[in-house]
Amino acid sequence: MGKYKLINNINPNIFRGYDIRAIYGQDLNEDIAYTIGVSYGKYILKKGYNRCVIGYDNRASSIPLCDALVSGILCSGNVEVILLGLVTTPMYYFAQMHLNTNKKEIMPGIMITASHNPKEYNGLKISFDNFGNACGQMIQDFRIFVEETTNELINSNVSLEKVGVLKEENIEDGYLDLVKNSINLGNRKIKAVVDTANGTASIIAKKMYEMFDIDLIPLYIESDSDFPNHHPDPSVESNNADLKKAVIEKKADIGIGIDGDGDRVGIIDENGNMIYIDFYAIIIWRDLMSKIENKRALFDVKCSKSLQDEIIKLGGEPVCYRTGNSYMKAKMREENFKFGSELSGHVWFNDKWLNIDDGLYAGLRLIEILSKTDKKLSELLDGVNKYYSTPEIIIKSSDNEKFEIIEKVKKYCIEKGYNINEIDGVRAEFENGWALVRASNTGPNITVRFEGKTKEEMENIQNEFMTFFK
Repeated sequence: MGKYKLINNINPNIFRGYDIRAIYGQDLNEDIAYTIGVSYGKYILKKGYNRCVIGYDNRASSIPLCDALVSGILCSGNVEVILLGLVTTPMYYFAQMHLNTNKKEIMPGIMITASHNPKEYNGLKISFDNFGNACGQMIQDFRIFVEETTNELINSNVSLEKVGVLKEENIEDGYLDLVKNSINLGNRKIKAVVDTANGTASIIAKKMYEMFDIDLIPLYIESDSDFPNHHPDPSVESNNADLKKAVIEKKADIGIGIDGDGDRVGIIDENGNMIYIDFYAIIIWRDLMSKIENKRALFDVKCSKSLQDEIIKLGGEPVCYRTGNSYMKAKMREENFKFGSELSGHVWFNDKWLNIDDGLYAGLRLIEILSKTDKKLSELLDGVNKYYSTPEIIIKSSDNEKFEIIEKVKKYCIEKGYNINEIDGVRAEFENGWALVRASNTGPNITVRFEGKTKEEMENIQNEFMTFFK
């Protein structure tokens, strides 16, 4: 369309395990977004779709990237682009269903966001069809299509013109109605500190929580793409220092931290202690298990054995699956799980909710439980089996080297006769604990975690496996 040009040397490494992600101005700019947009439109048309949803987060680079991306899609063919504007990722997921003719199906779309990454990053969460967010080989297949399509267009010297249609939609009211209709608070009024880390959830957090009788204490709830107060990732305990302090000072019942695009949650109890998501899941299952027929419980490979033990105690069947929003969400839908959890902070409710991972909604579900009991949040974990766990440890490794190391770990475990789960990297299971070594799908890293029945057993397992990284 004149303003942008096609680029045929896009860095292939920006096409990652779950999305396209890079530093804005380096490996991702307007021309690259335009190029991807042209190919994306042609790709979904080839798959039989002619409508898509586009939203963006509150990063400074998101609007210029969106303008370029939409221009590319409109030049790709007869595609209707439904532009949502500034939304959280959960709001975008809602729009994919709500605006579709068949509301049980997911419309193709792209959310422009780098989630919890630092401010200089941006990216594209891409959906081509009813699967939802593309991942793994789907993204690599699209990368090849982008390369081939772009080279063909450049070599043929075709002049691209706008043939698609742009339509704007505001889905905020519809989303808030969905939230309002799926939360039913009890008689106890809960005092909650909510920290949106100046991320995209800032645009809707206050409206969402003020629909209910909650004593809301907002923290860093102003939208600011520089994330001036702390990094927008509540799964990392150090990012929650101010939230912990506010909970204690305000004598709050709960602290709720939200990530940069609104789809992940971190929880702080009344004592200022962090409740990791595998333990959040225990609280949810204690409330939910007796109310549902499908008692199969989904969680990712990083989660503590405490969760698995509790699911069995409650009469459920634990199902350990691979890490990744795209994989977990699809698994939830395909096998009709009623709740699923991932240690990184993604949780999916599929009971009276639409299988959308929303950090603010996840916080409300915990407030709902608290509002119907006299117990403190920490007391909701009484009687849980105790293990000693490391946090998730990130080890820098090149994208090529990390898979070689995983293979070495796998070979070692087989030679030692260890019981291993290979659904995502290698999780070696022992009577006294486990070790997990997996390749990150979002960066040049290996992630490891260790757990034992005692601190000494945990450290022994950790020492054994950390020898691969010396």
